[in-house]
Amino acid sequence: MFEKKIGIDLGTANVLVYVKGRGIVVQEPSIVAISVNDNKIVAVGEEARTMLGRVPEAIEVLHPMRDGVIADYVVTEALLRYFIEMIVGRFRLFRPIVMVSVPVGVTSVEERAVKDAARQASGREAYVIPEPLAAAIGADMAIDTPTGSMVVNIGGGTSEAAVVSLYGIVVSGSVRVGGLRFDDAIASYLRRKYSLVIGEQTAEDVKIGIGSALPLDEPLEMEIKGRDQVAGLPRTIKVTSDEVTEAMAEPLASVVGVIKGVLEKTPPELASDIIDRGMVVVGGGALLRSIDRLLTRETGVPCYIAENPMACVALGAGRSIEIYDAIRRSMIVY
Repeated sequence: MFEKKIGIDLGTANVLVYVKGRGIVVQEPSIVAISVNDNKIVAVGEEARTMLGRVPEAIEVLHPMRDGVIADYVVTEALLRYFIEMIVGRFRLFRPIVMVSVPVGVTSVEERAVKDAARQASGREAYVIPEPLAAAIGADMAIDTPTGSMVVNIGGGTSEAAVVSLYGIVVSGSVRVGGLRFDDAIASYLRRKYSLVIGEQTAEDVKIGIGSALPLDEPLEMEIKGRDQVAGLPRTIKVTSDEVTEAMAEPLASVVGVIKGVLEKTPPELASDIIDRGMVVVGGGALLRSIDRLLTRETGVPCYIAENPMACVALGAGRSIEIYDAIRRSMIVY
């Protein structure tokens, strides 16, 4: 009764931590700043994010997760330990039970790496759950009945679509395209069209500020500062939301493609349930303007944005600890 139950959404762009009884207690960028000289962590999360592109050579700022999987095991473990200690304290009598979400398309080796990192950080056995299943639980979808529910998770590194029924994933698909790829597409577009070089953070600010999946009735406009690629001097330009929509067209087409692929593989009985119920979109990508309209137009299936889409995976990971026996029966455990 004293032990804490913790659900962790270990994403490429953000880490969210849910604690039973307290809700979401951590929502930070999954970025770590490390001192090159002594290999010590200098900053984590939001503090490290502010350092992107602004640090001397003695400090390295990196994403320990890439495309939803561990790119740097040691740093990922340190990141997990930092957040777990923040919640339960360094000297703990009762070690927490930890459930970590993993993308649906990971290999058994990648899944085991996440589990091992969480185990080392918490000092106790850790469990993993596929992100779409966690998202469906977090979005309060009826996954305990033999009816089909479709969830689309657009994260920072991966986008996944899955049909869920009876505590398990029936059909799923994923593509390693997400919010970070949208940012890259915006930066590439501005470099091609305006010869303006911008950083990661500026590209993300443009996406959040005026980004839209479809052209808006009243286009938005934003002033962007960067470096002129030709002259090499600082320069300011104005960009419209229609240009940002054009820039993101290719990665958005990849997301639509994976959703269509899952719908094509869905059994007919479950497909009729999905037409009735629609699909629910979660993850940071769900916050992109008009993403629901785009998916409805391209697939013909009604699309809804989950309440608090960013938190759904972490909420579901935490809540799934209570029903893990039922979930375990429905999935292959490595």
